Amino acid sequence: MIPDEFPLAQALQLGCLDAHDQYALVRRGEVSPRELTAAAIVRARHLDPALGALSHVDFDAALDRAGRIERSAPMAGVAWLPKDSLRYPGMPTRGGSRSRTSLPALEAPPFAQRFDRAGLVAIGKSAMPEFGLMGSTEPLLGPVTRNPWQPTHSPGGSSGGAGAALAAGIVPLAHGSDGAGSIRIPASACGVVGLKPGRGTTVAVRGRHAIEDLIVADSLMSRSVRDTAWAFAAAHPQPTLPVDALLRPPGPLRVGIISTSLAGLEPHPAVAAVLDRVATLCVSLGHAVEKTSYPLPADGIWQALHTLWSRLGQDAVELATAQGGDEFATLSLEPWTHGLAQYHRARCGVAELEQAYRIVAELPAAFAAFHQRFDVLLTPTVRTPPPLLGELAPDRDFDSVLPAMFQWISYTPLQNLAGTPAISLPLGQADGLPVGVQFAADRGQEAMLLQLAAQIEQAVPWHDHWPRISVAAALKETY
Repeated sequence: MIPDEFPLAQALQLGCLDAHDQYALVRRGEVSPRELTAAAIVRARHLDPALGALSHVDFDAALDRAGRIERSAPMAGVAWLPKDSLRYPGMPTRGGSRSRTSLPALEAPPFAQRFDRAGLVAIGKSAMPEFGLMGSTEPLLGPVTRNPWQPTHSPGGSSGGAGAALAAGIVPLAHGSDGAGSIRIPASACGVVGLKPGRGTTVAVRGRHAIEDLIVADSLMSRSVRDTAWAFAAAHPQPTLPVDALLRPPGPLRVGIISTSLAGLEPHPAVAAVLDRVATLCVSLGHAVEKTSYPLPADGIWQALHTLWSRLGQDAVELATAQGGDEFATLSLEPWTHGLAQYHRARCGVAELEQAYRIVAELPAAFAAFHQRFDVLLTPTVRTPPPLLGELAPDRDFDSVLPAMFQWISYTPLQNLAGTPAISLPLGQADGLPVGVQFAADRGQEAMLLQLAAQIEQAVPWHDHWPRISVAAALKETY
């Protein structure tokens, strides 16, 4: 059966299922791996024109691969999306930038190889802002990704294409990479589950880089905690990590709650209201909740983020200049990237870089001490509901967009600098847009976070919450 012949209604119904339930149909022989992949392609063709979540499609290769997968593979035929920054054979790795070539990659890193061996099928790539440096997915390369809950609003970033595709039900699994919140931000904005694993808990994803090795983490985002737990286990350096152990109920936990962001700002009232409700929920589940404060002075952490993030912009300019000269770098890179580089050159010398690395070095011990008192830290994921598209566009005036961007994402970067895990769960709404909350834990405590997430998901399920552009909404139109 080719995609155009796969019934739309059946494809949409399959899209309402998470990865586990989709594969269960394959295991029982009700659909083949190829049919499961074909259904995802039908959903992509039907829903993505209104979203712009996919930056590249490779449907023919996906069907060919799906036709050769054994049914016994753990997720045979389940469709997923690598992010545009992840090398995947046969697809370009553009990182959302006009400076990158469209030549296809020849091989995949171990991270993607793990999912290939599990039977997942990549049907294309998800959209992202240039090099993941912006918290909204509006690259000048295109496409601009729209939030499926309200298309005039941002899906967040940098894994915004992944978040939008998941929320709409195009695929049940999509890769996200997180250097300052780039998994958790779109998870909050789109109403899905986003786990940022701790430092060193996945097999290799990219080439070595002095900053990215410290702050960037990768996982597959999803709509269900069990899918997220499976993906974490599948990419872990110890591949025998038992998924069931990641989902069993946790014992009573000590939860520290912080409402103020690293920038010293209070959350939007709607976000604060969701945070309060989740704190009450935690108490009802048997956990102790207490207000607390950050383990190190927030202003030092905040400056470290600006120093390291702007350095990534400087790195991008230097690489493009080496690749094609000054004119090429000027024309091919976005104003936001150039602005970060100029900020770094003007404000971040050796002393600032040394101070940033000192903060990075001190945070693990500071968090270890913090977690002697609290098992889990609870905060908002982002400071406000998702902004309108255009407010964080990369060609806006840099001096105005810089504070707007960093203030919006001012809760998530702490765990990147510390190397600790955190997860965003879709536990609220404001004016029809999702609001996530973030749970964070100490190094090596991903299992505890996932156990807590599974407990919360069971208490307040979100599986039937669908946006206006989604498989569920399209099904209503079909019948």
